[in-house]
Amino acid sequence: MQNPNELTEQELHNLAMNVVGEDLKSQGFDFLAVNSKLKKNPQFVVQKGKQMSFVLVRAICFPEKLHNEDKFLLDKVKAHAQKFDADLYYAEVGLGHAEDMTKALVKGEPYSEIYQGLKKI
Repeated sequence: MQNPNELTEQELHNLAMNVVGEDLKSQGFDFLAVNSKLKKNPQFVVQKGKQMSFVLVRAICFPEKLHNEDKFLLDKVKAHAQKFDADLYYAEVGLGHAEDMTKALVKGEPYSEIYQGLKKI
């Protein structure tokens, strides 16, 4: 039986977006659009100087593996980005329970994250 306090897929996605959003902010990107809905891409449209960029964000939880990008999705969003002369970045955030990575994330309990930054596609 699932714990009713486990984070939902949307909550995990929002957590990953917060991590990536803070990184974008620290790098001096200006936010043009933010979309936190699941399966709606890209999550961020940002600009730095005159260069627009699209950013895809994925929350990755055990047992799913990091660095397992959806090539079809990346190609689709890259084609869309090219119409706007925009760069495309992929940002995955590995999330896990702080005490045991095999446990689900639960509201109010500590968690760990693995974020290696933006990957230009």
